[in-house]
Amino acid sequence: MLFGILGETRAWHDDGAEVPLGGPARRALLALLLTHPGEVVSADRLADAVDPDGTLSAHALQSQVSRLRKALGPGASIEQAGAGYRIVVAQEDVDACRFERLAREGRAALRAGDAERAVTLLREALGLWRGPALAGLAESEGARPAAVRLEERRLGALEDRIEAEGLLGGHPGAVPELRELVGRHPLRERLAGLLIRALFAEGGPAAALVAYEETRRHLADELGTDPSPELMALHRELLSADPAPAPTAPPAQLTAFVGRAGEVAEVAGLLRTARLVTLTGPGGVGKTRLSVEVAGAAGTGAAPDEVCFVELAPLRDGAGLPQALLSALGLRTAGLTTGDSGQTPVDRLIAALSDRMVLLVLDNCEHVVDEIAALAARLLAACPRLRVLATSREPLGIIGESLWPVRPLDGDAAVRLFTERAGAVRPGFTADPEVVRRICAALDDLPLAIELAAARIRTLDADELAGRLDDRLGVAARGSRGSDERHRTLRSVVAWSWELLSAPEQRAARRFTVFAGGATAESAMRVCDTDGETLEALVDKSLLEFTGGRYRMLETIGAYGGERLDAAGERDAVRRAHAGRFLELARTADPHLRRAEQLEWLPRLTAEHGNLLAALRWAVESPDVRAGLELLAAASHYLWIRGISASVAPQAIRLLDAMGPVPGEAIGEAIGGGTGEAPTGGALGEEYVLSVLLAASGAAGRPVWQRHRGAAGQALAAAWSGARPGRYPVGLFLWMMRNAGEADAQGAFALVSAQRDCPEPWARAAARYVSGFGPLGEGDAALAEETFGAAARGFRALGDRWGTALALDTLAGLAGGRGDHVRAVALTDEALALTEQLGALEDSADLLVNRADHRVGENPASARADYAEAAALARRAGSPTGLAAALRGLADMALLDGDPAGAERLYEEALERADPHWVKSVGTRVRTLAGLGRTAEARGDRAAARARYRAAAEAASGTGADTREALRLLGLPANVAERVVEAVSAR
Repeated sequence: MLFGILGETRAWHDDGAEVPLGGPARRALLALLLTHPGEVVSADRLADAVDPDGTLSAHALQSQVSRLRKALGPGASIEQAGAGYRIVVAQEDVDACRFERLAREGRAALRAGDAERAVTLLREALGLWRGPALAGLAESEGARPAAVRLEERRLGALEDRIEAEGLLGGHPGAVPELRELVGRHPLRERLAGLLIRALFAEGGPAAALVAYEETRRHLADELGTDPSPELMALHRELLSADPAPAPTAPPAQLTAFVGRAGEVAEVAGLLRTARLVTLTGPGGVGKTRLSVEVAGAAGTGAAPDEVCFVELAPLRDGAGLPQALLSALGLRTAGLTTGDSGQTPVDRLIAALSDRMVLLVLDNCEHVVDEIAALAARLLAACPRLRVLATSREPLGIIGESLWPVRPLDGDAAVRLFTERAGAVRPGFTADPEVVRRICAALDDLPLAIELAAARIRTLDADELAGRLDDRLGVAARGSRGSDERHRTLRSVVAWSWELLSAPEQRAARRFTVFAGGATAESAMRVCDTDGETLEALVDKSLLEFTGGRYRMLETIGAYGGERLDAAGERDAVRRAHAGRFLELARTADPHLRRAEQLEWLPRLTAEHGNLLAALRWAVESPDVRAGLELLAAASHYLWIRGISASVAPQAIRLLDAMGPVPGEAIGEAIGGGTGEAPTGGALGEEYVLSVLLAASGAAGRPVWQRHRGAAGQALAAAWSGARPGRYPVGLFLWMMRNAGEADAQGAFALVSAQRDCPEPWARAAARYVSGFGPLGEGDAALAEETFGAAARGFRALGDRWGTALALDTLAGLAGGRGDHVRAVALTDEALALTEQLGALEDSADLLVNRADHRVGENPASARADYAEAAALARRAGSPTGLAAALRGLADMALLDGDPAGAERLYEEALERADPHWVKSVGTRVRTLAGLGRTAEARGDRAAARARYRAAAEAASGTGADTREALRLLGLPANVAERVVEAVSAR
């Protein structure tokens, strides 16, 4: 008989049938006896477990024991011994005893360095748990010590298992699991250390530093102690790591590179003298692989380049080209705290690349060749240290381009490639070299065709394969042919490989072509209506690749599969299923993006960005307005945090145009169709609002905003005025940002701030943040600080890094305004750690400028270092406005050092870069103009100084406050602000 107390108390016969134990009293009695099999448990402890009120008599206890004996039958013996009872069973028959043995052995294996055995033992041990130990008995005085002991050992086994898995390379769910465990046990330092290491492994030091700080604060607040020496040593490791995000690296290769070593060296040499090299040739000839190898060579050596690989095959047209490059470089189209600046993606690319030594690899340019030619020409002209390596079936056709035709492999290399790939699918493969040579010649020595054919060696002999290729291609052993004919040969080989697939494999392959940028196994199985075995079969037959946890299809095969999808009449149905899948993913992710899990969900959505855009394109082209609005709304928070909202603006505009004029109260009735379940009540008001906001984020969005703002305002008010909160609280915040400079800004302020007591916690925190500007504008700094502090606590409780950073930065400004620069710096440091986790380079640059402003008076050397770091970060982020703020700070330092000429030069450069029409640049412009006034004073030109001071006052008037108050809010030093006011008064 087997017994279980790791969860509800249960017993089973040897054949697996459960023993009917009866009511809770008998289960409690058995559970307590089983905590120490074979040992005597006193009658008093047993009576307490059965009846904690203490009213159970000795006779009643004896009666319960008798009933339990009868229920268990001969499988277990309960004996009376002295003043108590004991159960006589083998320890291995009790799950708790087995658990403790396996956990001990697992820990011993871990300490001995056998991580694989440790994981096996610990997983088996933890798999015995069905719920809390001694479920239902934890409040019993007699049972509590045993329950606490078992739960403690369970937690230790969890820590051991996670540590062992980390030694084996970790597992995808480590961070969410550890976050949940640390949330329940915030003072357990080993768990905290495991979480910190897992966060570092996934995303670098920034997230790990925040986790360390949270643990340090918990220990200080709850126990009044510092972290352990081990945890502090880990903290020092994190501080020495580089948090900067890197551009997209070339894809890792799973197979050896055959036959082109000389070409790699020659193309790399050509790139040293030519800034644009294009690898040309037919599909399947090996252009992409050659470009990857060349890029790898460029990224090594004494002075390695930064290498950024941009895969263009998923693009449908050239409209998304600048955004694709920004994403590959790890850049945003807008800052987190500022929304859209009006700066185009191309401007941002130029700003980011103007001073960096980068090799940009543009792969598969042929379908966007005109657009890529124009963009490459502009980038190369504006960025003197940039080099471009392109792959295309045709030249880009711009001045300065050097062409490198990629030829088929030579005969010996082709034979080696075939033999190597055949050996991978059939170990020990050997064949007559002449037969292999005939196969490769029939395939025109094209690498992709060779790999497709070699995959068939698993089921065919070389002679049989050669015969089939002869029949299929109508060739015996041909010599060299032209590029067009080679392309036809490749198509024939793809078709031949396709026809050898089973019907389920063909169906899965053609349906897979709707994915952009590949797919996870779950998405592929759902959309293709297939199973994992079929997908693996397609990998084995070289129709799919599997790398980095995702299935991918080569462009050439995808083009043929797309034709098969059309021929089967399935395209619309499969694209609808694809859109439904990614709408579901975006909806699932949305609430997590407002909580601590946002760092886990952002990379997942980033990996699926191409699929989200493809789903949206289908909705626009159908047109399925409802599906499109649902997709835009569900993805809006992701698009906003990643700073890429402008990438969907054209699709949002087309959807809104398809709707026509719609009154705000009738949005739901105006839209039909959809890919998934309708939102609550069938209304799509919020979806409409978010689509309007996304449409307005693009360069052409102003007319759309003006046309839809009224109806969108009604829809948003309706969604957030009832008893139930809306579904997308980010819409409230974006609405306030977009309306900041509008005539009805006060109405937007009232709508958002009215959610201060909303039951939705993110909306509540955002509303409190917005509300803080009311008392701030009225001069009540204490109430403003209290309100911003409540917002920060609300965002922090949720784990939302963006909201927390925003509120902390505002609180830092208030602290600096009252002269508490130490607190201002500390708050800014916290905000910086959070924005670094999100990869928000522009926002980190802004925070560095703010920190420097707080440090100028007491630590000018540190302030100067912060301004310089901010300038470098802004250049890397491609942010002219961020660079303008940093240059203004460096100019202030030059003036402080007694170098008015150097300061004036920096001020002028800052003024050129600051956008006069963007609210974020107001502070920079005001402080820069005031600085120019000071430099004019330094050289004795009072008229020029007064003109500059008046220009500063005029720029400050855009804030809506009176001049003196506006200058104070914008951080101008009091003595400089007084000069500005005097200049205005002297008119």
